[in-house]
Amino acid sequence: MSERPTDRPWTAHRERRDALRWVVLGLCGLALAALAVQLDARLGTASAPFLGRYKIRVGPGSVLAPLVAAAVLWSASRGANQRRSWRKIQLFGYIAGLTWAIALAFVDGWSGLTKALGSPEEYLGDVRRVGDDPLAYLRHFTADAPAHSVASRGHPPGPVLFLWLADQIGVDNHVVLGFLITALSALTIPLVLSAVRDSVGEPAARRYLPVLVLAPYAIWVAVSLDGLVATLGAAAIVAGLRASRTRVRGLQATAWALAAGLLIGVAALFSYSAPWLGLSIVFIYFARRRAFLNVVTGIGALAPVLTAQLLGFSWADGLVTAETDYASRVAPYRSVLWWSAISVVVLLLATGPAIVASARKVRNTAAWPFLVGAGAAVVFSIAAGLARGGVEHAWLPFFPWLTVAAVAPEKPGGELPPTPLLLTAVGAVLAIVVEALLITPW
Repeated sequence: MSERPTDRPWTAHRERRDALRWVVLGLCGLALAALAVQLDARLGTASAPFLGRYKIRVGPGSVLAPLVAAAVLWSASRGANQRRSWRKIQLFGYIAGLTWAIALAFVDGWSGLTKALGSPEEYLGDVRRVGDDPLAYLRHFTADAPAHSVASRGHPPGPVLFLWLADQIGVDNHVVLGFLITALSALTIPLVLSAVRDSVGEPAARRYLPVLVLAPYAIWVAVSLDGLVATLGAAAIVAGLRASRTRVRGLQATAWALAAGLLIGVAALFSYSAPWLGLSIVFIYFARRRAFLNVVTGIGALAPVLTAQLLGFSWADGLVTAETDYASRVAPYRSVLWWSAISVVVLLLATGPAIVASARKVRNTAAWPFLVGAGAAVVFSIAAGLARGGVEHAWLPFFPWLTVAAVAPEKPGGELPPTPLLLTAVGAVLAIVVEALLITPW
């Protein structure tokens, strides 16, 4: 199962060109962000393109991320990802991805896993409002929105109730809680690998592993509840792929399609943007000529949302309330024109050089439903004027799907290229540098 050497010089040349294009685009994007700051544009932050503040931090924890990156790249270069069994590939991907995210956070020591949890603008401050009656909290969630933290006002009640449940079972130590959230978020990696394997084959999934594990957006995975949305969405897409397999019919297909819908519905109770992931499932069903499964998945997606409504929380009303709060609290202080452009820069940096290769080869892969679904979510967010800072964590559920075509052939039906180690390495270096310079709010 080793990688074939066919056209290695040519593919290496294309990889270098993709990396160079990304560097040029990234530098232009950073120049644009710097110009906006210098012109005192309405950005709401002086740290564009990201949110936070800049301060160089170098300490004992700074050596961990380079060591993890070197180990993953060395393993891939030696062909280990081609020799391991598939289960070991998924396990290795999960452990390596989790270690990478934690290693990046450890630039700040233990506080890298806890600082977001202790912020008054984050969800944890609202857990006390739940008290002993989560149903009452659910019923009054929308009406009490002005009293919520900034994070809670922009999301459904799922994140706060998750943290409340963790507290109820005894997970109240911030370090343990931070590790738990990161560990659950890192499950996205084996799930995405499974989806890639199901759609374009195991060889491509094996090549995609380093790209996925060492992605720059791992900076924002640690202690981000948007990472949980990414995991739920990835699980939903995997279920949709299982439901639409050629040999899966009848009750088995119905069960998988229903599970896909339920997972999307639960994700929607954590994030108002989560339903966009369902678009990928819709395209999967149509591509595989199983359009009727959309009905089953649709019913499944409505079940959690309607259950929440029966318990007192209207998802639609919550969305309107969140948009109203956004319009009054954020929109007047952040220019939609500047942030629309800067958000594209964030996308470029957060996904690394692999995004350039993926965009170039999107027509060459059967995994196009992933890219179209995630891409539609990003485009809508920008077009609707909702991308005005913070997309580096808000778009976490979409980032892993936007780079899947980086391991696609150079032409439709052609041979797979080798693992894009150069693109992966450049992206990992960027993550290490950004983590050392940027103090994120999360």
